[in-house]
Amino acid sequence: MKMDNSEEVFPVVDEAGNVVGRATRGECHGGSKLLHPVVHLHVFDAEGRLYLQHRPAWKDIQPDKWDTAVGGHVDFGENVMGALLREAREELGLTYFTPEYLKSYVFESDRERELVNSFKAVVDPSDVHPSDELDGGRWWTAEELAENSDALTPNLRHELKTLSLI
Repeated sequence: MKMDNSEEVFPVVDEAGNVVGRATRGECHGGSKLLHPVVHLHVFDAEGRLYLQHRPAWKDIQPDKWDTAVGGHVDFGENVMGALLREAREELGLTYFTPEYLKSYVFESDRERELVNSFKAVVDPSDVHPSDELDGGRWWTAEELAENSDALTPNLRHELKTLSLI
């Protein structure tokens, strides 16, 4: 069975994104609240539909929920843009897109604290090829998102509301 690598090393950062240390995924996701950076890419098509990934049941955080099209951790020694491009390629096979920076903010749950760096891009749907890291994905209209908000991760609900994406 697949599972997240609890020994993967993440940078620990301050709220400005400056690296102040390092910790494993297990430490960061185990209730320590060590602030670690992540990237989110909201992928739209020309019609304004939003692509969401379905998180696999084996994920350690928010399994079986619908989430940002691309979301992932910044690896220790990697910068935010490098992580964004890597994650977009790994998760959706996206290599040619123009990311637009939206904002960075701190998101805290009962298990972790993340410095989220949010971006958006408009792509051709034929360029989206979900990898086996995901449990598939699909395009959503604004109405479908509103009708199914309980199926979305808290992070995604937060960003849909505060970033006025839809």
